[in-house]
Amino acid sequence: MSKTILIVDDSLSIRQIVTYTLKTGGYQVIEGVDGADALTKLNGQKIHLIICDVNMPNMDGISFVKEVKKLEDYKFVPIIMLTTESEVKRKLEGHAAGARAWVVKPFQPDQMLNAVAKLIAA
Repeated sequence: MSKTILIVDDSLSIRQIVTYTLKTGGYQVIEGVDGADALTKLNGQKIHLIICDVNMPNMDGISFVKEVKKLEDYKFVPIIMLTTESEVKRKLEGHAAGARAWVVKPFQPDQMLNAVAKLIAA
């Protein structure tokens, strides 16, 4: 059974690139267009990992991570922040909220797959 990953990014092109990368790695993908939309996808189904942008409309990535960590079924799901933000202060905010890794866009597909594999080893 393949692992399921939730991608949260307001950029359609980024979601497409990440989805393609993950599907070639054998993962199933669910997409959310922002934090608020992604929360509706957390409806009891098993999610093994979340990859989330920081800067999005409606609900930004840091707020989304904080909300996920409040949900009993999802509070231990590892989260990778995928963003153009490389500022140390933002990284610390992300980690304090519960993110486990920080990947800066643009990313190399192998870099993404390696980060994913480390966080959701079987």
